[in-house]
Parts: sequence; C-alpha cells; structure tokens
Amino acid sequence: MRRLLPLALLTALAALPVTACAPGSSDGPVVVVTTNILGDMVQNVVGDRADVTVLMPRGADPHSFEISASDAARVERADLLVSNGLGLEEGIGKTVDTARAEGVPILQIGEAVRPIEYRSGKSSGTMDPHVWTDPDRMRDAVALIRDAVIEHVPDIDADAVRTNADGYARRLAELTARMTDRFATVPPDRRKLVTNHHVFGYLAQRFGFDTIGAVIPSGTTLASPSASDLSDLAATVTAARVPAIFVDSSQPDRLAQVLASEARVPVDVVSLFTESLGEPGSGAGTYIEMMDSNSLAIAQGLS
Repeated sequence: MRRLLPLALLTALAALPVTACAPGSSDGPVVVVTTNILGDMVQNVVGDRADVTVLMPRGADPHSFEISASDAARVERADLLVSNGLGLEEGIGKTVDTARAEGVPILQIGEAVRPIEYRSGKSSGTMDPHVWTDPDRMRDAVALIRDAVIEHVPDIDADAVRTNADGYARRLAELTARMTDRFATVPPDRRKLVTNHHVFGYLAQRFGFDTIGAVIPSGTTLASPSASDLSDLAATVTAARVPAIFVDSSQPDRLAQVLASEARVPVDVVSLFTESLGEPGSGAGTYIEMMDSNSLAIAQGLS
C-alpha cells in the first residue's frame, strides 16, 4: 500500500524558517509543498515531525517557476503533496497531475477555502487562486493541513500536530486583528487598490477595499497588457486619485512606473511581497511577517 515598516516588529513576528528543495532524500516521512508561502504554513503545523520539502524558491513567481526532474521524482515519492491549486502553479501542473495518477495524496488549498472569481480583467469569471491574501482563509487552511498530515503521513505524532496547528491558528487570528487595525487608518475614499496584476481580491473582500485595476489586467503574470489597457488604467487612476500602485518585489516595475508617469495625479509605486516569501531579514521571511509588512506598506501608501 502506498504511503499515503518597523524592523523590530517584523523580527519579533518571525516564525519557523522555510527551506527550499535540497539534494538527496529523506528516510522518514516527507511532505512536499509547491509554494513557499504554503511551505511556511505546513512547516508550522508539522514542526519537526516530518521532513517538509518546498519546491518553489524564495523570490520566485508561482505562476512560472519550474522544477528539475529530480524534484519531480521527489514529488512522486511524497507521503503528502500540498499545493495551492486553482491554476496558480502553471509551471508544474503536469507534475501535480502525474503525482495524482501515481496515487500521491494531494491537498489543494485553494479550492477548499471558499474561492472567489475574478471580477474584472482578462481572467474575469475564472477562479482566483490568491487565497493567501486573506489570513482568515489561511486559518481555515491550517485545519485542512492538520487533518491531511494526520491522515496521510505515517507514524506522525497526531497530538503534536494538533498542538502546533492550534498555536499557529491563534497567531493567524492575531494577524487578522493587526491588519484590521492598520487598515482602519485608511480613509474610505482612499481604500482603492491598483496592483501589477489581480492579486488582492481576497484581501479586498476581507478588509473592505475596492480593486479598481491592475497593470497586467489578468490573474497571471504571464499575460501582457496592451497600450490601451495602460491608457485606460491611467485614466482610472487619475479619476479615482489613487495615491499608490502596489507591485510585487519579484516582478519588474517598469510598466507600473510608466503608468504612474501617465496618471495626472501624484502616484507612488510601492513594492510588496505578494506571491512569494523573501529571504530571512527581508521583511517577508515568513507568511505572517510578509502579511504584516504588506499591510503596513498598504496602509501607509494609501493614507
């Protein structure tokens, strides 16, 4: 049978480190995770009770990163594969499909935490995979991860996993409260988000923002805007008097800078960690640290 932004604050909130895929194999149970954001969450739930292997490097784009043949083989030997799903990991879709065909238990977080559809742009009507921008949905994800680990990882200490999950869930509830307090400082007429692509639908829904446009009018960074797309968005930004455009630190900001220069109002281009963790000490070394850093930057950028 197969084996189924203040540095002091951010430093204090740092959690367990996330390690990317390393050469070799583990003799014990292995949980493989596709993205580094989910990898951090899984590590917090599993602790040292199993080896957690994260496929996506820090600073990478989840829409386009790819893996080696040896990493793909490691996926097929996993006791459990945790992925975001909903089409996010476009570069390793075939690997996930192969693992499923081989009988690897797979937990896809996105489809299990009340996904929503994109409301505008070229992806309108399709499911939005960027579920991690809502920390409350990620609190639900912790319970899913806990249950999947207990069910599929052999000889796991179920009590320890439950204790880890409960503690991490409490920290996520505290994160939601901090973000709510920060965003309360943003005046209602400034609660308008423009990003490099449509990434903040869940955050907007949770905290009462309006996503009025994206430099790349799509849910994936693999799409490209037209000249008319940028012109229309510049007019929208001008009419709404948007004070900041938020871009992902792993993506070039050239188009956002062009958009800001074409808007007839002062616009700052603010870099965030939206789709990938950064290196330790970057302000986004863990999921909680990333969300704290982003919410501080958003509140300051719009206030």
